[in-house]
Amino acid sequence: MARMTGSWLSGPAAALPKGLQQEQDYPGQLLGLPEHGPGSMVPTVRRVLALAVDWFMSMAIAAGLVGGNPLESPLLSSYTLIIWFVVGVGCVSLFSFTPGQFVAGLQVVRVDAPARVGVLRALARQVLLVFIAPALVTDIDGRGLQDRATGTAVVRSR
Repeated sequence: MARMTGSWLSGPAAALPKGLQQEQDYPGQLLGLPEHGPGSMVPTVRRVLALAVDWFMSMAIAAGLVGGNPLESPLLSSYTLIIWFVVGVGCVSLFSFTPGQFVAGLQVVRVDAPARVGVLRALARQVLLVFIAPALVTDIDGRGLQDRATGTAVVRSR
């Protein structure tokens, strides 16, 4: 029985990659990212701010498309989600950031190679973000499951 429960009762060290016994000094150290400044990992608050800016921007665009009294329209939420999805995939694949991430000073980078995120990774990342839960489950670096699955990280751009 001890073997079965040991992995989740072992404390924070159980979340470390295999073979690593000590915790890292700062988030992103194991990924080769700097501790401070551009390229360093971003706290959750700034990512939530960027998401809120993107969502409200998408909602404003959707309200313009729906017309009339948009808050009473059943189409508003669907249009908002579609616009948010398209903007997320398009902007991350072209510029490495969404409008909200630009405002918050963030960008999405690949951690496995010095290359652009690309359309496929941006698409997979955005599909996972639609379900919200992957963003809530983070690793020791503060990356959500959508970033782990696509080999990306949200870092400071300035």
